[in-house]
Amino acid sequence: MTLDSVRVILVRPTHPGNIGAAARAMANMGLENLYLVGPRTFPSPEALARAAGAEWLLSTARVCETLDEAVAECGLVIGSSARHRTVRWPVLEPESAMALAYRASQKGNVALVFGQEASGLTNEELERCQVHVRIPVNPAFPSVNLAAAVIVLAYELKKAEAQCGGCDITLAATDSAEADAESFATAENVQRFFVHLETVLREIGFLKSPSEKLLRKVKRIFSRTPLLEDDINILRGVLSAVQGHKAQPRGKSRIR
Repeated sequence: MTLDSVRVILVRPTHPGNIGAAARAMANMGLENLYLVGPRTFPSPEALARAAGAEWLLSTARVCETLDEAVAECGLVIGSSARHRTVRWPVLEPESAMALAYRASQKGNVALVFGQEASGLTNEELERCQVHVRIPVNPAFPSVNLAAAVIVLAYELKKAEAQCGGCDITLAATDSAEADAESFATAENVQRFFVHLETVLREIGFLKSPSEKLLRKVKRIFSRTPLLEDDINILRGVLSAVQGHKAQPRGKSRIR
């Protein structure tokens, strides 16, 4: 088994040297798919110099305009976040997160997402990730270099591969047998579900204000475990049924 289905995504990196150093870290651990979302400077001689032998990863890197584009085909998206957020998402430590990532990589594409050096991932970007991972650090000096964060997760992923994927490790709410038999829903399909969900919640009057906080909390309910493609189909079927029922004239409802 290889790690060919794992991609490392750097979102809005500002320093080209960090891109090169991240590529070197990836090469150390056998990761070959580098995605860059809106890099400030790329390609760059500084990135090539810092790659130190992993220049080929830079030449094959895919540059995307948005995070949605970068994760569209991924069944599991894991975002690295150092900050505590007002709306909590499932947060794992590197070892558990990468064991889950390895398992998922055997069934489909997996994305490891890292944010801008100074500010990290935005709340909106973190919402695109089913799982968040936080590297335990000294709270008095919590800032971790981008390439250092990449190699920490890449090392834990490589370790999970050597241990056959941490076979018994998964998110608590995921049924292992079912997850092994089916594919995780792609990030693109999950996002379509969320758009459909928001539309229905506004149509029925549940979401009445422009505030995003309640919507984030609703999304969090469906992000506590990676959704399967079959889950998405069922949930969207329910939403479509709600829309169909709402569209019926008064007095025509069959629901008792």
